[in-house]
Amino acid sequence: MPEFVFKSNGKFFVTVENGYLRWTRKGMQNFFVQGSKGEKNIPIREISAIQLKEPKVTTGYIQFAYSGASESKGGVMDAVKDENTITFTKKELNQAKELKQLIESLQNEYYSSQRQISGQSSDADELRKYKELLDDGIITAEEFNSKKKDLLGL
Repeated sequence: MPEFVFKSNGKFFVTVENGYLRWTRKGMQNFFVQGSKGEKNIPIREISAIQLKEPKVTTGYIQFAYSGASESKGGVMDAVKDENTITFTKKELNQAKELKQLIESLQNEYYSSQRQISGQSSDADELRKYKELLDDGIITAEEFNSKKKDLLGL
């Protein structure tokens, strides 16, 4: 049973299940732009970036970057042709946001479990260590704030 199902304007059928993001392109327009590429499967732990562009005048898209993949950087016109991009309409925006949030949540769970397995400390523990270094005068406030932003993902 999939954790998430997203049907984008009849053009994509997207699921999240068993640690994978999967989608199939539907319709003649996708066939002419992408050809017959079948199902796309990306391990969620391999996704390194997610870009969500909300629809305005044109359609919106959600693009996934991962090691070994090439991503388009030319806006919505190139995104339509990118095999790692799912396009959607204004009425599907909430589903796209939910998909992005779910993937990020699953990634956080994965990385948290990896840290526990490897014995790494949490971000809060790391931050405490850097605060002690700051208090002891070993690092500067600027270095501390930089590391704090990195750890908190700001």
